Amino acid sequence: MKILLIGHGGREHALLWKLKQDAPGAEFFATRPNPGMAPLAHPVDLASDDVEGLATWAEGAQINLTIVGPEVPLANGIADIFRKRSLPLFGPTSAAARLESSKAFAKELMQRSGVPTADYRCFTRWEDAEAHIRDHEAPLVVKASGLAAGKGAIVCSTTEEALEAAREMLKEAAFGPAGREIVIEEFMQGEEISMFAVTDGRHVIPLLPSQDHKQIGEGDTGPNTGGMGAYAPVPSLAPELTDRVRDEIYLPILDAMERAATPFRGLLYAGLMLTDSGPRVVEFNCRFGDPETQAVLPLMDSPLLELLVAVARGGSIEGFVPEFRGGAALNTVLASEGYPGHYETGRAITIPDELVQDPDLLIFHAGTAEGEDGPVTSGGRVLSVVGLGADLEEARARSLKGARAIEFEGKTFRSDIGWRAFSPESSPRG
Repeated sequence: MKILLIGHGGREHALLWKLKQDAPGAEFFATRPNPGMAPLAHPVDLASDDVEGLATWAEGAQINLTIVGPEVPLANGIADIFRKRSLPLFGPTSAAARLESSKAFAKELMQRSGVPTADYRCFTRWEDAEAHIRDHEAPLVVKASGLAAGKGAIVCSTTEEALEAAREMLKEAAFGPAGREIVIEEFMQGEEISMFAVTDGRHVIPLLPSQDHKQIGEGDTGPNTGGMGAYAPVPSLAPELTDRVRDEIYLPILDAMERAATPFRGLLYAGLMLTDSGPRVVEFNCRFGDPETQAVLPLMDSPLLELLVAVARGGSIEGFVPEFRGGAALNTVLASEGYPGHYETGRAITIPDELVQDPDLLIFHAGTAEGEDGPVTSGGRVLSVVGLGADLEEARARSLKGARAIEFEGKTFRSDIGWRAFSPESSPRG
């Protein structure tokens, strides 16, 4: 079997690692793989957003399955192009991917289908947004409607902050085309979690819930990033929550997509706020999340590949029950100094051999490249350091031990990933 993985970040490294375990005899290919992925897959020198070029290459190489990691190729219609050529691909069509590529579309669909979410209004004109903000009490959440690499949602504690965020998006084009339309929402109180679900368009197979940490600073302070760490499972969640999310959120959305003649097949990721009235949707993504994938997949005992193949080939996943190992996984992201703003690249990375040989520590590459003497930094988020343990405390200790042992100039990370799951006495903050 020949499998092509599109993308070369931490999420894709984790996917490749898992799929390699599921099918050790398969032949894997990856677009411009990072140094961590390179030993596991043949390189394909095409950009992940070169959707026509990738389809032509996959057709010529007789690829049996293509898996898309990042959101941009999906928004650009890679699934449509592959399916026209009868090439199996795991991921939604461009029309279905609007659940992520247009927050305005997603909010309207949730409203029509009765899916619980925050009250909102959409705007394309600064003057209208300004009037709305002045007429509504803070806190408010201002979001770029389009794709903004996980950084397009700004929680504003004051009216002035909301006005500034809206002004930057609509008048100053701070987020480019992604901010031409904005969504202004009520602020939801609660704890935020991430839930992945594989779907064939009608049936839903949820994976383990996890919790991401978007903000750069300890205790969830500072600007949003693409994610500074995650852990799974989330110990505070009631077991019946997964069933409730499936019945009240996933199934109504999938039904609405099918009725709109844009059925969704692939990975639907729901960002959820656990409010006093129940789970409400913060946003949908149409692919595996980063950094949650790095924490969820190491706990999955059953084969992921079986699910992906069935969906990509147009089959049913009804009755599939995923199995997960006991214990926990915690992912600490090592970032470049200055991220999510300006940062330097090309800095040498040293990973001690004992970390690589530790079976309870996984190191997934993200923003790395091959230098003259080994890997160097090439992005804002550089490495994911995933600790595995019998419980979350043990997983956190292993992750932090690895995070501290890896060296590169300007290394920065949050030492408090998972802090909500621990008592104040055991929290690493401070």
